[in-house]
Amino acid sequence: MVVGLVGCGRWGRHILRDLQELGCDVPVVARSAESKARASEGGASAIVPDIASLPSLDGVVVATTTSTHASVLEVTLALGVPVFVEKPLSNDPEAAARLARDAGNRLFVMDKWRYHPSVLEIAAIVRERRLGAVSGLRTVRVGWDTPHDDVDPVWVLAPHDLAIGLEVMGAAPGPVAATAHWVHGDAMHLSAVLEGDGWWHVVEVSGRSPERRRRVELYCMDGVAVLGGGWDEHVSIFSSANGELREERVATRGELPLKAELRAFVEHLGGGRTPRSSAAEAAAIVAAIAELRRLAGES
Repeated sequence: MVVGLVGCGRWGRHILRDLQELGCDVPVVARSAESKARASEGGASAIVPDIASLPSLDGVVVATTTSTHASVLEVTLALGVPVFVEKPLSNDPEAAARLARDAGNRLFVMDKWRYHPSVLEIAAIVRERRLGAVSGLRTVRVGWDTPHDDVDPVWVLAPHDLAIGLEVMGAAPGPVAATAHWVHGDAMHLSAVLEGDGWWHVVEVSGRSPERRRRVELYCMDGVAVLGGGWDEHVSIFSSANGELREERVATRGELPLKAELRAFVEHLGGGRTPRSSAAEAAAIVAAIAELRRLAGES
């Protein structure tokens, strides 16, 4: 497979590494000196200045900054091959909807938490009703600032949690309420409530927390399932036995999410099933974040 990579920044270099480990030749579009250096050190099969200069490809991965996704995708999709783009699809809901409408089934978004072994285990608990009827989901994704300078932390963090909700519950909930901490027009913290068909999703994301946390909690009639950290290789099942708290750990070792999602894309290029998330699902996530921001007071 020949899979082009557009962008070789902080995250793009890891994409380059994993694509090569999956057996792909990877020509890279890189313009800055830093990006060119990363591509060269990472063993790119070619380094070119623009998308038009890429050789014949089987697929493309786009890993540019969020604010450039829409414009880069318009050019990349013209190549006529499947495209995998880093989340979010865009920070512009109108552009995201247009891309989803025009790209058909050739555009997919890299929601890596939909490939996390523990998230998949929590989704199986819901699907198999192991803990009875589901009440709701709570996700926490907080830390201090983000390495992205083109969009605020809510655009960086919230797509992960809404994608987790989609994977676990099998449907995207609708925004109900939100409050935010705004700093010079940027949403630095967001607390939000969304509702699905008989279930809820409480989301907390922040770039103003001195403590870094990643947590997923599933509330069911017969217990609570918890992923306590992004690197945890187990899900804790909490329940009550004779009035006492009981914990059971379910092992969830598996492939790292980035490599798992890239493997799914490469297998799709070879004729396999489509990867998560579709452009339509990703556009719905962008629209939900935009609505939560509006509910939280964005003008």
